[in-house]
Amino acid sequence: MSNVVSALDGQVAPGEVTVRELGLRGMITLRGDLSSRKLQNICKKLTGVAFPKQGGVASEGDKGLAWMSPDEVLVMVPHAEAAPAVAAIEAALKGEHFLAVNVSDARAVFSVQGAFSREVIAKLAPADLHPDRFKEGMMRRTRLGQVAAAFWMVDEETFCVICFRSVAEYTFGLLKASAGAGEVGYL
Repeated sequence: MSNVVSALDGQVAPGEVTVRELGLRGMITLRGDLSSRKLQNICKKLTGVAFPKQGGVASEGDKGLAWMSPDEVLVMVPHAEAAPAVAAIEAALKGEHFLAVNVSDARAVFSVQGAFSREVIAKLAPADLHPDRFKEGMMRRTRLGQVAAAFWMVDEETFCVICFRSVAEYTFGLLKASAGAGEVGYL
């Protein structure tokens, strides 16, 4: 059995805004009918959070649900619980049309935390992050620089960012450079 390690082994770029790779996280891409009570119930049972509305995320600690598209939700659980969670989803949704895939080892997760974290993300993403337009509980699936990413606000000073593991170092570098460039003062 191989020793599973995170993409950047917990790398941290400290500063006024700290960028931190969060280590191993369990993530399951679940596609299906998001209005299905069975699907919503198993998601809530696995995560303990409310099912998100369109464009939303609900998370508590290392568990959560993120709306990814009209037929896709990202189920987040501790890394060791990802495989058993897929099995639980398959049992709960037997007979329904769905796809549940453990994508934990194909993703990297970062925290961007500090007083101007919103600006750190805004400099990189083609998304309106003005406080009137983007709030806690909302998520975006977009780009950071040249790579696909998704992010949401954990609180007023913290963002969670997910990208493909293959571009983790690039993404970390982008976030670090954006944080290091300082506050713009626009938002």
